[in-house]
Amino acid sequence: MTKIVAVTACIAGIAHTYMAKANLEKFAKKKGLDIKVETQGAMGIENKLSISDVSEADVVIFAVDTNVSERGRFDGKPILTVGTSEVVKDGEETIDEAIALINK
Repeated sequence: MTKIVAVTACIAGIAHTYMAKANLEKFAKKKGLDIKVETQGAMGIENKLSISDVSEADVVIFAVDTNVSERGRFDGKPILTVGTSEVVKDGEETIDEAIALINK
């Protein structure tokens, strides 16, 4: 099974962070993919991805409008970077783009 990890973070760290998380989870589930999403918002880092989550992932999605904290954890992984608004508008396309990165 394809494994995806993602980080969502918007400037304010409130609405878009969590809407992007929900959309990524919705469309990954719809496609039968395993996904874990870490949010970096107003409450700090929530649902922090473990070392094994990251090492087992086939691809990483950064749905962010700001910097990713502890970005070095993802070195060596294929990373798709998009804005949170893109994911909120079309989460399915984001998932499809991430899968395409794996298949390159």
